[in-house]
Amino acid sequence: MGHGMMRLDLADPKGLVRESYRIETITDSECRSIFVDWALSLDAQVDPREAMRVLLATYGLETPDHPMTKVLTEGLQDGPAPRRRGGRGGRTSHPV
Repeated sequence: MGHGMMRLDLADPKGLVRESYRIETITDSECRSIFVDWALSLDAQVDPREAMRVLLATYGLETPDHPMTKVLTEGLQDGPAPRRRGGRGGRTSHPV
């Protein structure tokens, strides 16, 4: 993919963030819930922080007061981004 900006279809593979920006009455808590679903939908090779930057550049610049803009901005500031752990790493190794 080179050094260019990540493609939008990789940054938002299911269109969850795009759709959240279309909902005029969406709340902060709904955006946080969508954010978690979005993070889990990312391909394992996608850098979530880079994806958040792409989404903010695509949608957030035009709508700085939207709750999803706030959630994405906070996601970039709150340390490591959520990463999906699949396969063996996603399961607990402790016997129940």
